[in-house]
Amino acid sequence: MAAIRRWLLAGLLVLVPLAVTVWLLNWIIGTLDQTLQILPGDWHPDKLLGFHIPGFGVLLALAIVLSIGAVATNFLGKKLVSWWDALLSRIPIVRSIYSSVKQVSDTLFSENGNAFRKALLVQWPRAGVWTIGFQTGMPGGDVINHLQGEYLSVYVPTTPNPTGGYFVMLPKADCIELKMSVDEALTYVISMGV
Repeated sequence: MAAIRRWLLAGLLVLVPLAVTVWLLNWIIGTLDQTLQILPGDWHPDKLLGFHIPGFGVLLALAIVLSIGAVATNFLGKKLVSWWDALLSRIPIVRSIYSSVKQVSDTLFSENGNAFRKALLVQWPRAGVWTIGFQTGMPGGDVINHLQGEYLSVYVPTTPNPTGGYFVMLPKADCIELKMSVDEALTYVISMGV
């Protein structure tokens, strides 16, 4: 009986992550394939080729994102993006949603790729309780005028969904830099330490 239980658990440990990964990829590809609907009917790959190729929408979505990125990085594109930001910042409900999402995306997709610079071991939410946090920078603005000593800006993610979490400023002396990459630390958090 113990062997059957062990086999069942081992099978679940192999199949559940695989099934979730396949389901998620299928959902992403299916969703991105919906971008093909913006093409005129005669241009659909299904019609041109005579058969369906899953993932063609991914290529179209990637081409659209690259095109928008190319336009947004030149002088005229920067002006258009600035105008668009100003327009959206005048619409009451849209303003709060758009500005929040824009700040997060600006941080995560920053040019230097250092949204999370280092993985840290920090005491949170109280002394004696340790968790992994990510250094996001140094405190700035007026905040720095009210802190004594050297502080780090730290994002403490929640488990298993690291998109929710806490932004805290901790004394540098209380933060232990881990000898693991940000990716390894993030995987450790998502897997709940497994």
